[in-house]
Order: sequence, then C-alpha cells, then structure tokens
Amino acid sequence: MYTKLAQDLGLEFPIFAFTHCRDVAAAVSKAGGLGVLGVAAHSAKGLAAELEWIEKEVDGRPYGVDLLLPTNFVGSDQGGLDRSSLDDKIPPAHRQFVADLLEQHGVPPLPEDQHPPGLFNVGFEKQRDVIDVAFQHDISLIASALGPPPAWMVEQGHAQGVKVAALAGTVDHARKHAEAGVDIVIAQGYEAGGHTGLVSTMVLVPEVVDAVDPIPVVWLTTEEAETHPVVKQKFLKATSSDTVRSRSITGKPARQLRSAWTDAWDDPSNPEPLPMPLQPQLVAEAQYRIQRSAHKSPGAEQLANYFVGQIVGSMNHVKSVRTVVEELAGEYADTMERLDDIAAGDEE
Repeated sequence: MYTKLAQDLGLEFPIFAFTHCRDVAAAVSKAGGLGVLGVAAHSAKGLAAELEWIEKEVDGRPYGVDLLLPTNFVGSDQGGLDRSSLDDKIPPAHRQFVADLLEQHGVPPLPEDQHPPGLFNVGFEKQRDVIDVAFQHDISLIASALGPPPAWMVEQGHAQGVKVAALAGTVDHARKHAEAGVDIVIAQGYEAGGHTGLVSTMVLVPEVVDAVDPIPVVWLTTEEAETHPVVKQKFLKATSSDTVRSRSITGKPARQLRSAWTDAWDDPSNPEPLPMPLQPQLVAEAQYRIQRSAHKSPGAEQLANYFVGQIVGSMNHVKSVRTVVEELAGEYADTMERLDDIAAGDEE
C-alpha cells in the first residue's frame, strides 16, 4: 500500500483515523496508520497530558491532532467571545426548551458535585495556547476543521516539519486551503460522520484532486471508540438511513445518529438550533446528563446519540482498531490482485 504521503509521514499503511479518543489514536498509529486526535474541547493543560500519554503509547510512531478552526461563527469579528458573553446571547426560550425536553424524557439532574466537561473554544486566538501545546509535542500532522488554517499555524508547521492539513466539504473549501498553504487536503463527503458538506465522497474526491493538484488528498475516516456503550449498541442496530445532518449539538451541520434529540430539534414547532458556539454552550450540560444516565434511564437512552457516518449500516459488531486496519490492508491487497489478473487477461 505504497503512497508518497504515507512514506513522507513514515506510515506502513495510508490509513488516517480521526477520533476524539486517545486510545483509538494511539492504536491506529501502533497498527501502522496515522491516528489523529480531535482536541477542540481540550484545555492546554489537558491536551499536554493527553499527548504525553499518546507519545508513550506509540513509542516514536507518527500521530496527529485536529482542531475546529471555523472562520464564521458568533463572535468571529471579535476573535471569539468569552463564556459569559456567549451565555448572554442564548435566548431564554431555548434554555426552557432544553429543560423541558430533558424533563419530558425523565433525565435526572446532575448531583451537586458533578459538572459537565469544558466546552470547546472556537477561533484562532481562543485556541492559540492549545495549538502551541500541540507544536511542543512530537506531532506529525496538525489539521484544521471547518476552515483554512491561519498563516502563522502553517508557517510554524512547516518550520517544525509538521504536515498541515485542512478538511474540505466543497471544491471552494479545498481551493481556499490550497491558497493558505496546506500540505494535505482532506475530502469530507456528505455521508461521513461529523461536520460535512452536501457533496458525496464519490463526487467530491475527484473534484478536489483536480482542483488542488499536486497537493495530496486524503479521504476522511472516523473511528469513535469512546462512544457511550448505549450508543454503540444503537450503532450496531442502525441502518445507513438512521443518520441525519443536524446542527443540534455543535451549531453547524454534523452527521450523527438520529435520535429523539435530533427529532426534537428538527421539529419546526420547536426552536431552531443556535449557531456555533452558542448551541454547544446551550446543550453541554444537557448532553452530559443524557450520557451519564443513558444506561439506566429509558428517556435518556432515547435521546442519546453521537456523530457517525452512513457507514453505520455496516457496523454489525465491535472490532479492535488493529483488526480494522488489517482488514483494510487485506481488502486493498485483494483488490489490487484482482485488478492485476484482469489487466493480465486483457493483455493476452
């Protein structure tokens, strides 16, 4: 499975796995691919601890990080807003809707000593300290989701020999990334999990390849092993029709498993999701309460969901990361062997 990009990054297989789970990122890198850890919700201190753990696990093998760096969001004209300012912009009707939704489904409140995890920051300057921490570690790739990376990030990456990548859902996005000086464009098709555009992978990849040649293009895959056990069981039962693009968690369209949560936000009689980062600010505690109670509360179980692509219809049982990587490599080898046989037959 030779590619120049894999060779440049020191990979055995040209397999890239974007995940929010450090265990998955490390396991993919150890299996010969490139594990890329999503770090949007990390503080600088928390990220340092995560990357130190990964580096001990991968023992010199390459890995990367991925950040949410949108160019358009509430407060983008000011470089981002603090939590208090964001809270002031959330309409009371939205707060009441979320409270009523949890009450209707019997989701218990948090104990007094429990608090939801920190929210992710958006904006270049709001994440400058996190990006600095990433560059202080032995990363091989740093990726920007939802927008082209700032010039200083590209320059620092190139100065340190770190590949800079950016995710693209359209050809226009890909061209902007190329203009920004990225080393890799990651084509993110409509059917993929997480934040996506409206163009399918089959159409998007060749269009992006033509638009940014000779910059290498990678197809985005995701592996979310930290998913709640209840949601994993939902994944195993779901079909490819059981996902939706919804703004109900992040404020931007992200493909995820359909649930009572997404249905409620899609109902035109209810408030529409707020833009990023107001929506995640609004629903952070609610999501934490749902995840915390999903295994024991039928109502919370109905609301529980997570980001996943239409490939969920093929998720029939849980596999280890190494097994997935080995299967991908084996399927590639089998396909190339069949193509060689076909070509040999044509020559005869």
